[in-house]
Amino acid sequence: MELIERFFSGDIRALSRVITLVENRADGFREILGQLSPKTGKAVKIGITGPPGAGKSTLVYCLASLLSSKGQKTGIIAVDPSSPFTGGALLGDRVRMGELSGANQVFFRSMASRGATGGLSSATDNVSAVLDAFGYQTILIETVGVGQVELDIIDNCDSVVVVVVPESGDAVQTMKAGLLEVADVLVVNKADRQGADSLAQELKHAISLKKISEESWRTKVMTTQADKSIGIEQLYELIQEHLGFIKANHQFDNHRREQIKKKILAILSHRFRREFLERLADRVDFEKIIDDVYRGKTDPYRISDRLYETFTHSQ
Repeated sequence: MELIERFFSGDIRALSRVITLVENRADGFREILGQLSPKTGKAVKIGITGPPGAGKSTLVYCLASLLSSKGQKTGIIAVDPSSPFTGGALLGDRVRMGELSGANQVFFRSMASRGATGGLSSATDNVSAVLDAFGYQTILIETVGVGQVELDIIDNCDSVVVVVVPESGDAVQTMKAGLLEVADVLVVNKADRQGADSLAQELKHAISLKKISEESWRTKVMTTQADKSIGIEQLYELIQEHLGFIKANHQFDNHRREQIKKKILAILSHRFRREFLERLADRVDFEKIIDDVYRGKTDPYRISDRLYETFTHSQ
C-alpha cells in the first residue's frame, strides 16, 4: 500500500518500482494493476515500428523532445531484443534516451522482448497502463524492429508510425503482407539519401491502389531526416490529424473497447494455460509420452486429445 501511495503522489522511484514488479510478473502484480486500472485510459499511445536500421530510436527521441517542448508528459517504452542467456535488453543503453529522461517531462524504459512474438514484449501493455495511470499524456512504444511480424503493435497503440529507409530495398513488396496494412503514417527516414523520394512515391502509389471506405483513414506518406530533426513537426501534425479523424467517427472508442476485450481474453488465456499445464504435470509422465511419439507408437495429435480429456475430466 505504501508503494501505491507513493506512486499516486508522483514519486518517480515508486513508478520505476511498480514497472519492475509488473514487467517481472512478481507476486501481487495483478492486484497492483487492478488498483491502477481506474486511472488509465487518458494517455494516447503511439507505436513506432519498422525494419532494423530505419532510425526508429532517433525518431522517437525527436518526437519526445517535441512533445516535451509542448508541455506534454511523455513516456517511452523501447522493446529490445532479449539476450538468449540473461533475458535482458541488449540495446538498453540508448545514451540519448537517457539524456532525455533526465527531464521531468519524459520517462524512458527499455524492456526486453523475452521471446514475445510480434515485436512487443508481453508486458508492454501492462507497463503502458502504469505510465498512463501515473499521468503521462503520450506514450511512445518503439518495437524491436523484426519486420513483418510486428503486427501486434496495432493492439497496443492508437496510432501507428512505420519507418523505412531507402536501403530497405523494394519496401512495397516486403511490406504488402504486414506493415503497410497497419501503418497510419508511413515515414521514409534518412530522406537525404539516394532513392528516398522515389521510395516515397512508390509507397504513395501502393496506398492509392488500396480500396477503402469513406469512413477509413488513408495512410499518409512523408519523409524525414530524424538525425537533423527535419520533418518531426510535420510527423506530429499527421499523427494528430489521424487521432482527430478516428475520434470524430468513433473508431478511437471502438478500438479502445476492442483492446479491453482482447486484454480480458489474454488474461483468461494465460490463466487457463498455466492451470492446464500445472494440472497435467501432476498427472502425466511427459518423458514416456515423448518416448511413445518418438518410437511411432502414437502421434502428437492423439496425445494432445488425450491430455485435453484428462484435464477436462478432472474438473
